[in-house]
Amino acid sequence: MRNIMIFAAVMIGLGTYMAQMADKMTATTPALADAASRKADSVETVGQSSSRTLSIPRDARGHFETEGRIDGQRIGFMVDTGASVIALNETSAARFGLRPSRGDYNATVTTANGTVKAARTRLAMVELGELVVRDVDAMVLPDEALSENLLGLSFLSKLKRFEYANGQMVLEQ
Repeated sequence: MRNIMIFAAVMIGLGTYMAQMADKMTATTPALADAASRKADSVETVGQSSSRTLSIPRDARGHFETEGRIDGQRIGFMVDTGASVIALNETSAARFGLRPSRGDYNATVTTANGTVKAARTRLAMVELGELVVRDVDAMVLPDEALSENLLGLSFLSKLKRFEYANGQMVLEQ
């Protein structure tokens, strides 16, 4: 029993020593720590496993806003994990040549502002930085029903992962 106690004490001491050494190594290499911090703060990073990652910082309202491209045209999005599909307001959709007729507004959508009619569409390509997703379901909603374009699950679910981490929304393809 005594030998077990001595062994446990030695292991605890060794673990404490190793933790202190690791702390000292981090503290004595501020250039490495600073580089790691800058990398974490960067908007786009490319991982070693050939995956592409985009980190979107939370804005003052607590939302995750980013700029993307649809068919090469710039568009602003708010990431919305509660939205089933990409949702575009009519003004933004028109910039991409999407101008649904009144008869195309045949899908009923429940939004935070209530129930509204929307027009289904499919986007050939949506890009966020180096992330590229093709053939993405979307809906066009009237401007009065949607003030911001939403990046929903029809895009997000085609990624390898998306998660909230360290105050940022992390998207990986």
